[in-house]
Amino acid sequence: GLLQGGVGIHAALQAEVPMLVCSGEANSYGENPELDPQGQWYRNLSVVGGPNRFVEPFVKWSGQATSPHTLYEQLVRAGEMAQRVPKGPTYLDIPIETMLHDWAVPDKIRKVAAAPQVHPSNESVNLLADLICRSENPLIITDYAGANEVGFANLVALSEMMAIPVTESSPLCSNFPKSHPMYLGNPNPHMNQADLVMVMGSRAPWYPPANGPKNATVVVMDAAPLKGDMVYQNLLADHYVEGDLGSGIGLLVEALRARNAGDDSRIPDRRQYVSAEHTKFVDASRATVEAAKSQSPIDPAWLCAAISEVMPDNTIFSEEVTTHRGTVVRYVDWETPHRYLNANGGLGQGLGVALGAKLARPNQPVVALMGDGGFLYNPITQSFGVAIEANLPFMTIIFNNANYEAMRRNHAHYYPEGVAARSDIWHGVHIPGPDYAKLVDPFGGFGVRVEDPAQLKPALEQALAAINSGKIALVDVALRV
Repeated sequence: GLLQGGVGIHAALQAEVPMLVCSGEANSYGENPELDPQGQWYRNLSVVGGPNRFVEPFVKWSGQATSPHTLYEQLVRAGEMAQRVPKGPTYLDIPIETMLHDWAVPDKIRKVAAAPQVHPSNESVNLLADLICRSENPLIITDYAGANEVGFANLVALSEMMAIPVTESSPLCSNFPKSHPMYLGNPNPHMNQADLVMVMGSRAPWYPPANGPKNATVVVMDAAPLKGDMVYQNLLADHYVEGDLGSGIGLLVEALRARNAGDDSRIPDRRQYVSAEHTKFVDASRATVEAAKSQSPIDPAWLCAAISEVMPDNTIFSEEVTTHRGTVVRYVDWETPHRYLNANGGLGQGLGVALGAKLARPNQPVVALMGDGGFLYNPITQSFGVAIEANLPFMTIIFNNANYEAMRRNHAHYYPEGVAARSDIWHGVHIPGPDYAKLVDPFGGFGVRVEDPAQLKPALEQALAAINSGKIALVDVALRV
């Protein structure tokens, strides 16, 4: 279980999700005549040094429960550490010998104190406020400022007050309303026009790492901007504003209001310019979608636009579409927090994230957007089985180009004149796959394959009706490569 859960624990570390993970082992291996832990621990499940050694690279802390007498406080401590900045998973190995031992309730069973929210210093907030007031062309880059409602709302307030464009490099969640006139999509076309770049929640705001803003002062805002779990990180930061991100942006808004910064005479012109750029961005997207509507095989841009047209405004999207991720981020609409969740940290998590979202928000439709390659990494039958057993109906949409396209692109990138490119033989790339639409049949779900672009919206509407009636649904969409 711990080995299989490793990718999910790693994802929790990257997303800074506070989580306490526990698993067991045996450490007497059947030699104790009073306890039979069963033979698997002796024969094939033991890990040298204990399972906590396995998870050490991708948890904040790992250890073993040393006895039943220390178990309660060790659990409390591990949970308290998980909630502190930088938030993330902790791990406690609890041997079977401790699990089965008699346990005396401690004299004090308490409600564990909440972790404090650490705010950025007044000096760092005021420094950034002064830089914004002096800036001609500020720019915001974020990947997870919208991870909670406070951060989302405060980012909108800051952008609106000072007419600062908001961009996303590789978003992990929905951070900003896409229809907002201050939203400009990807930062790359705008970075070198900026004189102030504010990185508000991003592990890696540009790539290559040294390819950041050429002419700007860079200020990084985050609770823990320097990620110790990353082997290499280059933020090009001139200043840091460290503390809780959502409330920190709120403090920045207050500091700017105290300066009456929103009355700056330059702001109307900047607002007009950014709004015009947003309009260009939207018009270009619409032109692409219009040109893609009738293409066969189906164009990914039209698939994303059709999803936006059919799905209700409160739909939650769990996304694990590797090749077409940029297309999803650009052409699938969302306007509010918690509408988009990226399953980061390793393939095989998209269905689990969808189930978690549906468990948290049972009255909202949930859609898992999956590449056909990434989909096959997931525990498909288990996920569909849990959805039925726990009454968590959700929809899966497969972006099916019948290829492990990320593999093919890597072949072509690393070996452009190689054997594969010359022979057009791409080992490990072509995925004949099953008839995906039938995978939901054993669970009484609705499944359909779509190859005609004109049938795309009707199929999505049928799938939406199915999940609204309590069934799972799968739409397998044949895409052009």
